[in-house]
Amino acid sequence: MAHGEVLEFEEYVRTRQDALLRSARRLVPDPVDAQDLLQTALARTYGRWDGIADKSLADAYLRRVMINTRTEWWRARKLDEVPTEQLPDASVEDGTEQRADRALLMDILKVLAPKQRSVVVLRHWEQMSTEETAAALGMSAGTVKSTLHRALARLRQELESRAIDSSDQALGRMEQEEMGRERCAA
Repeated sequence: MAHGEVLEFEEYVRTRQDALLRSARRLVPDPVDAQDLLQTALARTYGRWDGIADKSLADAYLRRVMINTRTEWWRARKLDEVPTEQLPDASVEDGTEQRADRALLMDILKVLAPKQRSVVVLRHWEQMSTEETAAALGMSAGTVKSTLHRALARLRQELESRAIDSSDQALGRMEQEEMGRERCAA
């Protein structure tokens, strides 16, 4: 690889390492493993850097390398099975609550204006910094902060009103059931 390409790769890594590490963190839960995954992907990409004709696609290329590397690690893991006389108690979570929370979040996000929704998603879902969010949306950092503040306040208000509505509905159902029982007893 030519000296200019080495410098180009080093500059790319310096500017994109935080975003790439966030991507690695989404692939593996352990922060140390995420750093190892990123380093392995960078080492593999370094050898092929001159083959990437369109450098604007380097993030996508690196993410693909991280996914492939993670898959290789998963396949190569050693499974240690230890026979025992007694089976352990198995508790399996079905994920219903998590899916319900996600559905509620997606539904509540609909109450926000498109600009507010974009700011919330970029800042909290994509974990972009205020400056990155501002650059992505073409607004100032101050506008991002104030828009985010208003959006989060609106989301809190919506959550509270839905919680009150659901508790009122539950109370109403309980009262109707009690009245039904009283009628049956009479």
